[in-house]
Amino acid sequence: MTLTKATIIEKLQDELGSDGFTKSKSSEVIETLLTIMKDTMEKGEDILISGFGKFQVREKSQRKGRNPATGDTMMLSPRRVVTFKCSGRLRDRINGEE
Repeated sequence: MTLTKATIIEKLQDELGSDGFTKSKSSEVIETLLTIMKDTMEKGEDILISGFGKFQVREKSQRKGRNPATGDTMMLSPRRVVTFKCSGRLRDRINGEE
C-alpha cells in the first residue's frame, strides 16, 4: 500500500480526535509542511527529522552514461538529487527490533 497525501490528512484527523483539525485545516498543515521541505531542499539544504531520518541534497557531476535502448554512450548533465537515510530508531522499528 502506498501512503498518499490524502491518507496522511485522514490519519492526522483520526489521531487528533474531535479536538483536532478540520479536514481543510489538516490539509493546510500538511501542504505547509511539504512546502517548507521543498523550499529547504531547493536551496540545497538538508532536512534532519530526529527519530525519522535525513533528506540530503547531493550534487552529481557530469558523467558518461549509456542509452539502454540503443547502447549509445552519451554525456549526462550535472544535476542535484535527493537521498534519504533513515535513523537508527526507524531502522530498528522497521526490522521489528524495537
